[in-house]
Amino acid sequence: MQATTASAISLNVKDVEASRDFFVRHMGFAPAMAADGFVSMARKDVGYNLIFLRQGLSSLQPETLKHAHAGGLLLAFVVADVDAEEARLREEGVSITTPLQTEPWGERFFQVTDPNGILVQFVQWMTPPEA
Repeated sequence: MQATTASAISLNVKDVEASRDFFVRHMGFAPAMAADGFVSMARKDVGYNLIFLRQGLSSLQPETLKHAHAGGLLLAFVVADVDAEEARLREEGVSITTPLQTEPWGERFFQVTDPNGILVQFVQWMTPPEA
């Protein structure tokens, strides 16, 4: 494989604009490129572009993906202060899908869901609790 110059995650959704607006308003992404049924979102501190494609878009390949929905996917962002992030999103009116919790192995996280059902998890790695 040659050197990779960029990377992206493409998600098929029913309403491209709803996901775009959610990620702009609440996640700090900005549209980098857009066309009918397509938007590529970027954020300087994230190592990939997040692309939303409208389900049924004629240019989607392979054909079997045309009407698929980006279900069963979890977008995870590691943050420095997950409690502050949860408070910020709650204050902005974002519904919390999974409340803050800390796993025994030290992962503290919560989850939200965008208007198209895309699950977004915010994670902070804590020192594992003593046995």
